[in-house]
Amino acid sequence: MARAGLTVARLTEAAADMADDVGFENVTVLALARSFGVKDASLYSHIKNLRDLRQRVAVASLSELADCVSDAVAGRAGKDALVAFAGAYRDYAREHPGRYASTQFELDSDAVLASDARRHSQMSRAILRAYRLPEPDETDAVRLLGSTFHGFIALEASGGFSHSPPRESEQSWQRVLDVLHHALENWPSH
Repeated sequence: MARAGLTVARLTEAAADMADDVGFENVTVLALARSFGVKDASLYSHIKNLRDLRQRVAVASLSELADCVSDAVAGRAGKDALVAFAGAYRDYAREHPGRYASTQFELDSDAVLASDARRHSQMSRAILRAYRLPEPDETDAVRLLGSTFHGFIALEASGGFSHSPPRESEQSWQRVLDVLHHALENWPSH
């Protein structure tokens, strides 16, 4: 019989909270078990292993992030949608650093897990509709947005902008969004 109170959902949520507190890379089965006051063996009736646990956190985080982005971009298009999307993405990373880090975790191709990851990707593609990019340009644009947002967020979180000339990172963020909008509107043809 499973220990009372331990469920996959509860373990995933606790691991996500732990990731925000100590960093995603520091989430372990042993640490999670200790937080529940049980032996790590007690968790293995709910999760397969550490990879399974981290993957569950990543999927839950991608779903949360997609919800935040969806709320932010509702009824918006073009630059307005781009700015709302980017703001929701950055806010999520600031408020949930461990969960955000988990969104970069490589997922297995399992259909259930992949569906949540696809939902996140579809949000990116939805804001690009106003820019009317054909494939494969749309895929390239999704990758441009993701790498730009992630790069900026990672540098900002690590203090990477503290060595730059004095300029608020918020001013740079707004300028980056202006440049992205311009690039999307003026996407080069083949």
